[in-house]
Amino acid sequence: LYSILYIFILCILILLTILLFSDIIILITVIIIKERRVHVANLKYSRQREAIKEYLCSTNCHPTADSVYMYVKQEFPNISLGTVYRNLNLLADLGEVLKLTTPDGAVRFDAHTSPHYHFYCKSCGKFIDMGINIEDLNELASRNFDGSIDSHDIIFYGICGDCTHKS
Repeated sequence: LYSILYIFILCILILLTILLFSDIIILITVIIIKERRVHVANLKYSRQREAIKEYLCSTNCHPTADSVYMYVKQEFPNISLGTVYRNLNLLADLGEVLKLTTPDGAVRFDAHTSPHYHFYCKSCGKFIDMGINIEDLNELASRNFDGSIDSHDIIFYGICGDCTHKS
């Protein structure tokens, strides 16, 4: 009987604590959502995830999950494609990499997370970073829109220099 009473009192105390701190919890949640960060206090270090991130940082070719898998498999022969997908999606959710859907339907990943544009070659399928200042466009669009604009995505289409020289 005392144990049931003890558990009941403990539950009431927990509920009161939650109610008292709910405003703080809501505020923290709003901050996390606004900053597009995922709370990962319980996320343990993974050598595989680190290898995936290192590969993405070392290349500017915007690899697909399959390409990342083939590269990381050299260091971790037992890694599965599912593990690569889960880690890439986690890194994208954390804001450590960008997840980009290309016009051909492929999903590519980019470790260059600062705002930038991309070019898609309709001939060879290359996905290339472009060095254009995008802040000016956000400001211009905001002047002509009744609302708030924080970001945008633009992909330029055409034929890359390599393909142009081949033809």
